Amino acid sequence: MSTPVPSARLHRASPPPRWPRLSNALPGQLGKATALLAAIVLFVAALPILTMITMSFSAADTLEFPPHAYGLHWYRAAWQSFVSPDATSSLSMGAALSTSLIVALSTMLIATLVSVPAAYALSRYRFRGKPAVEQLVALPLVYPLVMLGLSLLLVFNVLPVELGVFRLIVAHVILALPFTVKNCAASVASIGPEFEEAACVMGASPARALVDVILPLMRPGILAGMLFAFIVSFNEFTVTFFLYTIDTMTLPVWLYSRTVSSLDPTVFCFAVFIVAIDFALIWLLEKLIGDEGVAL
Repeated sequence: MSTPVPSARLHRASPPPRWPRLSNALPGQLGKATALLAAIVLFVAALPILTMITMSFSAADTLEFPPHAYGLHWYRAAWQSFVSPDATSSLSMGAALSTSLIVALSTMLIATLVSVPAAYALSRYRFRGKPAVEQLVALPLVYPLVMLGLSLLLVFNVLPVELGVFRLIVAHVILALPFTVKNCAASVASIGPEFEEAACVMGASPARALVDVILPLMRPGILAGMLFAFIVSFNEFTVTFFLYTIDTMTLPVWLYSRTVSSLDPTVFCFAVFIVAIDFALIWLLEKLIGDEGVAL
């Protein structure tokens, strides 16, 4: 006599639910959906720059987008205003560019000189209040720039001496320190203490080991911090707007004044020039150090 088979066994087990396949791409390859999304994000990010470049080639006398005609009319006008500034203008583009370069180069050097020992101390030593110091260094990244500019203006106005361009340098150093310290600290963190120990075993003093061993190994982070400091200072507008004078006007503030006063289309040509400088600096950064030591 055969044993009856339970009815449940007569039914085939239902197949597991099939989830939609997200992508057939292999590791290291982009799927079609991911590539499309990335292309859209990159296009939106580049849209302001593309609009600015398009407007710089406009042949119209007004700011209309898209332009009905294209040409080099405004580039010729921008060149003429650079080599032969209008006598009625309170400040020429060349003077504003010179001020921006002086402030940016000074900011780059001062921020680097401050950041190298600061980054070494934060990476190598433990001391009371270290987390608070790290937070203070990064504070300019999240501090409202309008409030920072207003606060610095109030402080500089109560000083008994007129600092002139130096107050712009002080403000820009504050803004650049997070970038220089972070990049230098990233380089120090990748250098083990055994390098210094080996140098000291070979007879070098701690200071000699720092100069001859650690600083050369920190070169990627130092270069990255220097270039970031220059870019941040050269393009800074918000804080500078509170601190500039007619004799210390930087290029971004000069461009803003031209836009507000007359809606001059040549500002797009000058803006293309600034973006070209920034792209050249970023390209130089990639060629010099690649991804080493870059920290944001």
